[in-house]
Amino acid sequence: MRRKIPSTLALSAFEAAARHQSFTKAADELAVTQSAICRQIGALEEFLGVALFRRGRRGVALTEAGQAYSRKVTARLDDVERDTLELMAGGGAGGTLELGVVPTFATKWLLPRLPRFQALHPGITVNLASRTRPFLFDETPLDAAIHAGTGFWPGTEGIVLMHEDLVAVSSPARLGPASVTMDWQRHPLLQISTRPYNWRDWFRSLGLAVDHDMAGPRFELFSMVAEAAVHGMGIGLVPQMLVEDELARGTLVLVTPHVYRGDRSYRLLYPEHKTEHAPLAAFRQWLADEAAQYPRARSR
Repeated sequence: MRRKIPSTLALSAFEAAARHQSFTKAADELAVTQSAICRQIGALEEFLGVALFRRGRRGVALTEAGQAYSRKVTARLDDVERDTLELMAGGGAGGTLELGVVPTFATKWLLPRLPRFQALHPGITVNLASRTRPFLFDETPLDAAIHAGTGFWPGTEGIVLMHEDLVAVSSPARLGPASVTMDWQRHPLLQISTRPYNWRDWFRSLGLAVDHDMAGPRFELFSMVAEAAVHGMGIGLVPQMLVEDELARGTLVLVTPHVYRGDRSYRLLYPEHKTEHAPLAAFRQWLADEAAQYPRARSR
């Protein structure tokens, strides 16, 4: 059955004219005449049976239908361009993995290890996109995601990488010797907006109750919490794996040796139909091996 799809020439002309709100500028960009742009858009409007532009003495303007169609056409052309560049870059070999990641985990744990994957699989390109909250894979170009949560999302498979072990950290200037019995009321508690009960659960694991366990400046990312703690804004509660560099340099210190393992873990998630995607399969095996080595490497 023949697809009901306009010509790519007409779509390219429309996308350029819609972006510039000008047939003349679209013609300059595509190195064709203005009349050629007019013909392509006219043919597209005839094909669709919908007016995409209003023509006037002062130029052209998108109709409401044209605005909606422009957004969709631009997204599709961007996808085609990305896929084309990927194929050109890989010469038809290897492949690309589009990976959604929680930013701090990607920066502090994944990226320092990623060169090892590249050395093992030089034909595979891994692209990273920030995702701080759950999403629907069908609404993104992503093949997989690394997310911290309590389970797998509906319609997905995956592997558990590591548990989230939380520690309380502070700048050394703020504290004396580490102590569980310190006066917590004297110190602001830095909050992570995606985990509003983290401090309460952490204090409960110590058998403590602190009145202001949900009060304090809120941040979206653990990296922000850690940086705020470095600069003395308060005490942060963060996964230990994400502040190992700061602890080693002494810009952060443990407020107490206590480590709290919550119910969250870092997981690689992917849609069920992506299970056999070759770049994902290679990355999944490598990531599982790296995660299995991490606790032993940390304990040495």
